[in-house]
Amino acid sequence: MSIPRMNYPQYRKARKLTHECCNYCDGNCLLLDDGEECVCVQSISYSLLCRWFRAAVLPLDGALYAEIIQSRDSVKRCAVCGAAFTPKSNRAKYCPDCAVRMRRKQEAERQRKRYLQTTQLIR
Repeated sequence: MSIPRMNYPQYRKARKLTHECCNYCDGNCLLLDDGEECVCVQSISYSLLCRWFRAAVLPLDGALYAEIIQSRDSVKRCAVCGAAFTPKSNRAKYCPDCAVRMRRKQEAERQRKRYLQTTQLIR
C-alpha cells in the first residue's frame, strides 16, 4: 500500500486536524514517547504517515478524507457547491449537506405542480 501524499492546502487542513488527535500533546505524539518527547510526525509531513491519524482523525473531515484517501473514481463533486464527497450510491450527485436542501426544493416543486393540476381539474 502506498502512502498518500497531500498538496499544500490539504496539508494545512490536516495539520489543523492533528490538534483533534487524542495522542497529540503540545506538538508531541504520546504514542511515540519512549521517555523523551517526539514531535508528532503527522504535523510536519506532507504524507499520511500516522496510521492512527488516518484511521481515527482524518474521517472527521469528510471532504478532506475523500480527497486524500479515496481513489479518484470513487470521489464525486457536488453539482451545487462543488465540494468533494464519497457517494453512497452510483446515482448520487449532491454532497450530504446539499442533498437535504435539494430534496426539499424538489419536493416543494412537485407539490406545487400537483396542486396546480388538481385545481385545473376542479374548474
